[in-house]
Amino acid sequence: MSDKVELGPDGKVLVPDHVADAVRTLIEWAGDDPAREGLRDTPRRVARAWKEYCQGYNEDPSVHLSRTFEEVGGYDEIVLLRDIPFQSHCEHHMAPITGKASIAYLPRDRVVGISKLARVLGGYARRLQVQERLTAEVARCIWDNLHPHGVAVVIDAQHGCMTGRGVRTPGVGMVTSRLLGCFLDDERSRKEVLSLMGY
Repeated sequence: MSDKVELGPDGKVLVPDHVADAVRTLIEWAGDDPAREGLRDTPRRVARAWKEYCQGYNEDPSVHLSRTFEEVGGYDEIVLLRDIPFQSHCEHHMAPITGKASIAYLPRDRVVGISKLARVLGGYARRLQVQERLTAEVARCIWDNLHPHGVAVVIDAQHGCMTGRGVRTPGVGMVTSRLLGCFLDDERSRKEVLSLMGY
């Protein structure tokens, strides 16, 4: 769990010296001079940015699913939020993961505000991640908290650890999916939800 965030009088996140020193060391190790004008304030800026990138450690995504609605006018079909943009960072190289997620569920007797699905995704994405785990965590959170007939999550993303280093292959997308309940067990339901998602 990350340290508690403290704010200075200017409203900015206070950065402990040892954190700024770590970034400074990395800049120097990479071959630049952390004391030069353009880099002088970079260690604290980088530290503040990483506190923001990883703010998901300070929240429980399931709280977004605590308020539900039962009055849906008899609606009993798939609820789908498609192509939700997100950004995360891979836990292996701390490089950006950018992509889109489609999240669907078949309600049993209650629904949740659609923005809450995107908030659940954001809560898990703003942590150091692997795409497979991110996909599974989002699906499990919805399954455990809404108790629907089925959940489907498909994520399509590009990984900076592939595009900017190593094999350096830009434009390659990785697709992961997690299906639970009727979307896993019933072929017709599975085909329907994946078709609605565009797969």
